[in-house]
Amino acid sequence: MRTHCSSNQLAFQAIHGRSVKGSFDGGRITSDAGALLLREIEQGQHLLNRFSQCFLDLRNPGFVEHSVYELVSQRIYGLCLGNEDLNDHDQLRADPLLALLCGKKDLEGSHRRYVRDRGKALAGKSTLNRLETAGSLLSKRPRYKKILAETTELEEFFVHSFLRTTKKPPRLLILDFDATDDPLQGKQEGRFFHGYYDCYCYLPLYVFCGDQLLWSQLRKADIEASDGALEVLKRIVKMIRHRWPLVQILIRADSGFCRDSLMSWCEANGVKYLFGLAKNRRLLRRISRTMKKARLDWASSGHAARRFTQFSYRTRSSWSRGRRVVAKAEYLDKGENPRFVVSNFSSQKYEGQELYEKVYCARGEMENRIKEQQLYLFADRTSSATMAANQLRLWFSSLAYVILNELRSVGLRGTRMAQATCASIRLKLLKIGAHVKLSVRRVTFSMASGYPDQDLFRLVLDNLQRAYHLKC
Repeated sequence: MRTHCSSNQLAFQAIHGRSVKGSFDGGRITSDAGALLLREIEQGQHLLNRFSQCFLDLRNPGFVEHSVYELVSQRIYGLCLGNEDLNDHDQLRADPLLALLCGKKDLEGSHRRYVRDRGKALAGKSTLNRLETAGSLLSKRPRYKKILAETTELEEFFVHSFLRTTKKPPRLLILDFDATDDPLQGKQEGRFFHGYYDCYCYLPLYVFCGDQLLWSQLRKADIEASDGALEVLKRIVKMIRHRWPLVQILIRADSGFCRDSLMSWCEANGVKYLFGLAKNRRLLRRISRTMKKARLDWASSGHAARRFTQFSYRTRSSWSRGRRVVAKAEYLDKGENPRFVVSNFSSQKYEGQELYEKVYCARGEMENRIKEQQLYLFADRTSSATMAANQLRLWFSSLAYVILNELRSVGLRGTRMAQATCASIRLKLLKIGAHVKLSVRRVTFSMASGYPDQDLFRLVLDNLQRAYHLKC
């Protein structure tokens, strides 16, 4: 007898006498239902809306199917959900959840202009690529660049967002500066070989205030880490003091930023600084007695020993004046481990050990934030041919970080995941399977009953809605 079976059905190994079958006929199912939390953040903070206003749209409105806001939202939500490539969006464009996040009215794409696009509410990779290669208002307008990026507004967007979302000015605002490598495999514009990192790369500059991102600037690698940092500092300080005139500002960075121009400007403008100071023979001679005492402490205890000392120091030619230097004379099992920092904080404000251990060493947390961006939000995905396009990619990644950090600092406040990384947040909160049901009046997401963190999800949603005063 002839059997009737579907050629689309998949057969797996049987278990306990039961056959195991499968097929791709589940209907509208999304794997990212937790991303609805990100829409709550957008409804409360309007980050994507403000970011999209930094572009000038010169397209003919009669032919526009995807606004700049929708394109920006699609790209950045994709990064938040772990989709680093534009190619991914050729499949994601049919996801009704992503269409809902981007504010699309037609979630199924049933009314698209062209038949080939129907059933796909969002933009494809080619349209998104035209956004990423947007021209600049400061350059000659290419014939086919109809979306232009207002570079100055994009540069300052993150500082303004930080000031807008911080309700109460802190007593002391600490700005952490750092440069990192962005390895390149192609022949991108502006690439150079960096001897320290031993590769062709860019050398982006980051500025953080705690876990808040204030600045991300793509730079060529044929420069020092501190090149351009003074101009960035001036702009950031000006914006901060315009909002909070009385706040005290501290700039903190490693020895790559210990330059007389930066320190002199800080001294002349009432800004505190704390920089690492590269060791040299003169500095090592100054702490030789302290180091001997640390070695004796190590010999008697058998454990690592450290002592601190401070003194006024001036270089022979590069510094314009003497400055306070704090030295750590540390002796380990492997030998001497001296460290130096320079600051314009007085000894009455911070003693040497406290200044080094409590204030300077805390800057290491910034490096974790940079790693989050590069490892989990693809800030090092700078494979476009031009620096302008790669800079825009870096800003997209930066905004994705800002959104997920907002979810962490507001939604997850007081929970066991309050210090979770962006990767953990994505895995535990955003990656939730759900069946999507569409009707004229409702969009319903039937999320997986076996999702293990349902109570946490409800708490996060409640935290966000209360913080932003959102009503359903």
